[in-house]
Amino acid sequence: MSAAPAELIDAHAHVWDLATTPQPWIDPASMAAIDRDFSLADLAAVRTENQITGTVLVQSAHSAAETFALCAAVDHQNVLGAVGWVDLAGDVPAQLGAVEAHSPGALVGIRHLAHQDADPRALLGLGEGIAAVGAAGLAVDLVLRPDQLDQAVTLADTHPQVRFVLDHLGNPPLLDGEALRAWTVTLSELARRENVVAKLSGITMGADHQAWTPADLEPVVATALTAFGPDRLLLGTDWPVVRLTGGARRWLAAVTELLAGLSETERAAICAGTARGVYRLGSDSSATGGGGSAHP
Repeated sequence: MSAAPAELIDAHAHVWDLATTPQPWIDPASMAAIDRDFSLADLAAVRTENQITGTVLVQSAHSAAETFALCAAVDHQNVLGAVGWVDLAGDVPAQLGAVEAHSPGALVGIRHLAHQDADPRALLGLGEGIAAVGAAGLAVDLVLRPDQLDQAVTLADTHPQVRFVLDHLGNPPLLDGEALRAWTVTLSELARRENVVAKLSGITMGADHQAWTPADLEPVVATALTAFGPDRLLLGTDWPVVRLTGGARRWLAAVTELLAGLSETERAAICAGTARGVYRLGSDSSATGGGGSAHP
């Protein structure tokens, strides 16, 4: 990725208005860089600065109102799709129908903040809702702590027709050697399920927030490349959370370095093709793409 790719889709970014979508996980003292509102205009500036051609917005709260707002933003300012939220314990088809009626074709996936659940295994009890999301042709994003990663294996086996997207590579614990070894084993096992893809995003949150280098990230990126292959990895900035660890530019520069040994075709898959395939974003949807911190 020595030169900017022809297409760079940021498959994981957020916007929020704290008055309407509170983020209680944000500590004002240690997370001052993200303890404010972030708008579509802010996101557009980051996109321009980093030559990003399109964005997938991802929910940050269990909020139907946020989901409607994110979907309303699709097709504006290079927003390609939205991963929203519905109550997976409720009437999922009805909820999805309401979103579709509001913003036809905007919703590309659903996510439940399992890493914030009081019951860390609660996600496994939402199988009926997950199946309904898959039946609607939408992807299911999984945001999990490393100790929850085994749940992704169970879900992928239980719902082979659902397309799962593992956010942030399952939040690898880069500063804990023993936990990282366990993450490596489970991620490699998960990658054997062809209905799962993984996002190369958010992993600097598990490193030293200020002192990390691309070399620190290389082992987990190498593990992901070996396990999933470029055709089942997609790239995200995790903006604005990435501001806590140096910002989008620093993250994308590290990715450029870490993927430099891949072919142009392989880099194109990670930078855009897999996202287009798994989220069914449009003209290039034939591309392959597989059927901790409390940050989103």
